[in-house]
Amino acid sequence: MFDVSVVTQPRRMTVWAAAAFLAFTVAPSTADARGGPDSFAPLAKQVSPAVVNIAVVREVPGKPEATPSPFPPGSPWDQFMRRSMPRDDDAPRRMTGLGSGFVIDPGGYVVTNNHVVGRASEIAVTFSDGRQLKARLVGRDDKTDLALIKVESPTPLPAVPWGDSDRIEVGDWVLAVGNPFGLGGSVTAGIVSARGRDIQAGPYDDFLQLDAPINQGNSGGPSFNMAGEVIGVNTAIYSPNGGSVGIGFAIPSAVAKPVIEQLRRQGRIERGWIGVSVQPLTAEIAFGLGLATDQEGALIAQLDPNGPAAKAGLRQGDVIIAVDGKPIAQLRDLPRLIAGYMPGTRVAIELRRRSNPMTLPVTIGTTPSGNRADQPPSPPADRNAG
Repeated sequence: MFDVSVVTQPRRMTVWAAAAFLAFTVAPSTADARGGPDSFAPLAKQVSPAVVNIAVVREVPGKPEATPSPFPPGSPWDQFMRRSMPRDDDAPRRMTGLGSGFVIDPGGYVVTNNHVVGRASEIAVTFSDGRQLKARLVGRDDKTDLALIKVESPTPLPAVPWGDSDRIEVGDWVLAVGNPFGLGGSVTAGIVSARGRDIQAGPYDDFLQLDAPINQGNSGGPSFNMAGEVIGVNTAIYSPNGGSVGIGFAIPSAVAKPVIEQLRRQGRIERGWIGVSVQPLTAEIAFGLGLATDQEGALIAQLDPNGPAAKAGLRQGDVIIAVDGKPIAQLRDLPRLIAGYMPGTRVAIELRRRSNPMTLPVTIGTTPSGNRADQPPSPPADRNAG
């Protein structure tokens, strides 16, 4: 997901990961006055010391094309040029990339995006006071695009606390801090434009949409509420040109915090799994199953015969309507709910089989490596990154 080569900009609207190239564009400001605070300066001074710039080096297998010959193909001069010009097709190349992050613990734990530091051979963190420290990768999760890195400092580092994104409302002020286009610490302000956005970047999409200007290089940086708490991790933008048009996306703290805590504890993520593939319950399908056409839930399209759901007695065609009393209002609710349980947890799954309501106990399993069951099929998002 992280490509440090030059972006070729398509003409259609594209979701971009907000990592950086050392290129410059002019983006319109969307943080117009809305009768908010007189100044964001006190908040910016409070949180900026804990926001860092991240530079990475990545070894990329390279096959650079040889310089084209100016002579006709096959001519003596063309053959001479090809023999005399050195080729180094298999030599690896060192590519660099930039992003943002924020310190959550004075001991040196830094949160960022997986697409910023994933597969990096070197990671360097620069603080607002100019200090630069080397970092090591603690763990990363490609499904939520989150990563945790660690720096060693002789003195405690400034840190920022997590906030509760579930309490954020559309229209609330937010402050985004990061490293756009490699310029260094920058602050932008805006509001929460929407909640629960699914941009088809992964199976657990639940983004906050912000209109605070976010650009390439802001990836991994925090969005703050007015109390100076992190309520989102800036990750992607929706843009026709790679620059901010006022549609940015942040991973809510309610999603990010438990992932980061698990990475800190064990360096990897274990998610719950029951072994089902689901699809939307349309009015036509509901009618065919003898259900109310406005019935909510997730229709089981396939089951893993060795999975927990099959062993508990669930069948293809069952409609899951709740897990431990938590309703499945949208298809994506099910994979997020199941993934949130620790393997070994016993849950009550409420379902409808034809017109019959049933409740079956299911013991949550562990997601097999590479298994994408318990998830609706979704095409990968076009998230070119810099």
